[in-house]
This record gives sequence, C-alpha cells and structure tokens, in this order.
Amino acid sequence: MKCKICKKKIEKHFLKKPLGTYVKSEKGKKLIVCSNCQKQYKSKDKILAKME
Repeated sequence: MKCKICKKKIEKHFLKKPLGTYVKSEKGKKLIVCSNCQKQYKSKDKILAKME
C-alpha cells in the first residue's frame, strides 16, 4: 500500500495491519495515510485538502 499524500510505501505490523490510518473522504471512499503525514497534517480537513 502507498500513502495518498507522499506516495511512499507504508510498512505493516506483524498482523498485516498498516502503520498509518484510514481517512474517509467526502464521497465515502477510505484513503490510507502514513504515520509521518498524519503527524504533519493533524486534522482530517488538512489531510483531505492536501490530497486534492
């Protein structure tokens, strides 16, 4: 999987879970964001604005 903001590969835990978070867009689509981008853009609105 790749981050929707920085396009870098997202690492996984031993249980195959990504080291990041999912953000639900206005259209209802789930988008994945890496932990570094999540730290940089703290609110959901900033994350969605950066994706467009």
